[in-house]
Amino acid sequence: MQFRKQVGARSMRGFTLIELMMAVAIVGILTAVAYPSYRDFVVRGHLVDATTALSTFRADMERHFQDNRSFATVGTFTTPCAVAEAQRTVGNFVISCSAVAATSYTLQAVGKGPVAGFTFTLTHQDVRATAAAPSGWNTCATGWMLKKGQACA
Repeated sequence: MQFRKQVGARSMRGFTLIELMMAVAIVGILTAVAYPSYRDFVVRGHLVDATTALSTFRADMERHFQDNRSFATVGTFTTPCAVAEAQRTVGNFVISCSAVAATSYTLQAVGKGPVAGFTFTLTHQDVRATAAAPSGWNTCATGWMLKKGQACA
């Protein structure tokens, strides 16, 4: 005896609306979970600009002090803090100096664009601080906060 399988005149192709909506829902949920983590990762990449720039400016200030025995401008020797803003801009951070005296200074990196709200500082005594940070990020008077939720040590 032979059994024949009857094949309908129409074969089914494609997806049903339910299947398509389930796929869209899954993609939406994955995106909602992954995007904030990705954004935080990108911001962390930009924060390196601030820490690197502050360290570089600190080295420049120390060289200026070695040559002039002062962090401030001496005669025709201009302190690195007095250069144009374009030369003090690194990535998305603008480096500025405050309280520049003969024996002390404070460097500050203020973020703009994707890192707006961040402010890092560095003093002549190598005291690092996160003076300001956006919502969800911590500030710290004794260190640079480079990860969201990082505890101040």
